[in-house]
Amino acid sequence: MLAAALNARLARRGIHYGWVMVALTFLVSLSSAGSMGILGALLLPLQRDTGWDTASISGALALRILLFGLMGPFAAAIMQRYGLRRTVATALTLVVAGCVLSMRMTELWQLWLYWGVLTGIGTGMTAMVLGATVANRWFVQRRGLVLGMLTAANATGQLAFLPLGAWLAQQEGWRVAMLPALGAGVASVLLMLLLGRDRPEELGLRALGEAADAPAAPPPVPNANPVRTAFANLAEASHSPVFWILFASFAICGLSTNGLIQTHFIPLCADFGMQEVQAASVLAVMGAFDFVGTIASGWLSDRYDNRRLLFWYYGLRGLSLLFLPMSTFSLYGLSIFAVFYGLDWIATVPPTVKLAGQAFGREKAPLVFGWVFTGHQLGAALAAFGGGLSRDVLASYLPAFYVAGAACLIASLLVLGARPRPQARPAAA
Repeated sequence: MLAAALNARLARRGIHYGWVMVALTFLVSLSSAGSMGILGALLLPLQRDTGWDTASISGALALRILLFGLMGPFAAAIMQRYGLRRTVATALTLVVAGCVLSMRMTELWQLWLYWGVLTGIGTGMTAMVLGATVANRWFVQRRGLVLGMLTAANATGQLAFLPLGAWLAQQEGWRVAMLPALGAGVASVLLMLLLGRDRPEELGLRALGEAADAPAAPPPVPNANPVRTAFANLAEASHSPVFWILFASFAICGLSTNGLIQTHFIPLCADFGMQEVQAASVLAVMGAFDFVGTIASGWLSDRYDNRRLLFWYYGLRGLSLLFLPMSTFSLYGLSIFAVFYGLDWIATVPPTVKLAGQAFGREKAPLVFGWVFTGHQLGAALAAFGGGLSRDVLASYLPAFYVAGAACLIASLLVLGARPRPQARPAAA
């Protein structure tokens, strides 16, 4: 009822309800990603409090990142079967439960269960696949821009809560540091339940920019098991070289972003004498520039060849990671790194989603992108665990950063082969 009344008021002002869905999804993604990202700022305080070694804590964080990605294709199928609102409510309930239960943990297995399993599954259900689903269902025009905005919310949310979380962890302890992100999650899910809708047809609308002669009725809700639906789409997509190129390049994207920087950047800076709050502030600067860069990437993806965009994104990211050890880890050097790396933090998502849509179609694109995002998180999990292992075995995080930078340069060449399928031409008279 509230959604219908709001839609009527917006329609009189010429505003499509899809923008309300963008705002709601933005808040959900921001809070969910914040609940996940804040854990990276708590690695050192948790280590001091419990005495657990870096590799053990990194392993639990790697499991969280892995499940965050593995849930992608199944989340897309669950959204098709049960709707956005039910999926979001279930997901954020798991996130809140995992974080609340972790406040009383005393054993390492509890860390793996609460931070690894519950938080990983919950955040994975509201990850980038949610933004891709909303963009494909509610928008034909400006889809790239919407993808950029929602991707920026997910990436920025992983960094935005870090300075506050690091400060609270020092002043009040790591348990209190989780409260702001949890409060944001509860507020966002309530708004989604009150105002969210699964498809524009529920309000008598078409997707923004959709042709007037397009079918007015929504596609039928699939009755198949969501797990079976997800694997059926994987089987179909796996026959396309484009899928494997996107999967591999996005695995390198995860290897060089949240698995490495989000998890190990603060401990890396601490090794070079920087305070944790200062290092978290540098990450927040990355988040601010990422917000600009990712929205700009969405705008560009509506206008230019997405393969060429990805070539530049991966190439510049690789060069920035190779530059990091030369920054001397001064505030000035890290600020330069934060600007260039932040603009490219996750700008790869809008072009990747657009290429998936061109290759596999509008309805299947979120499901296919869910599997591509699984590759992203496989790479991220490898970086999260490998970075901690590098620190324990080699007494340095730097080898992991060199490997990630070199991998990005490889990805910049790989994506040029992701040519979309040719469009069928009408037969000559």
